[in-house]
Amino acid sequence: MAKFDELINSEKPTLVDFYATWCGPCKMMSPLLEQVATDLGSDAKIIKVDIDKNREAAKQYGIRSVPTLILFKEGEIVWRQSGLPPKNLITESVKKFI
Repeated sequence: MAKFDELINSEKPTLVDFYATWCGPCKMMSPLLEQVATDLGSDAKIIKVDIDKNREAAKQYGIRSVPTLILFKEGEIVWRQSGLPPKNLITESVKKFI
């Protein structure tokens, strides 16, 4: 958890994709996030957290369904979305905190 806390305590917005390998919509999220990463460049970080391998983080942030995206800035949750949102919603939500 220390490494995770380090990642989300950045001044740079950090988008965390809480996912599971068995989740169909989660598989569809990956190419979307690659496009979002291209759009944002180095202005934000995107990390993926497998809820089955990181149960503590999933529990701490109340992940009840996957995929769930949580945007952190300086360790604070500034945006959260469950399900498979459109790419432009993800990109615009992150850009508000750059």
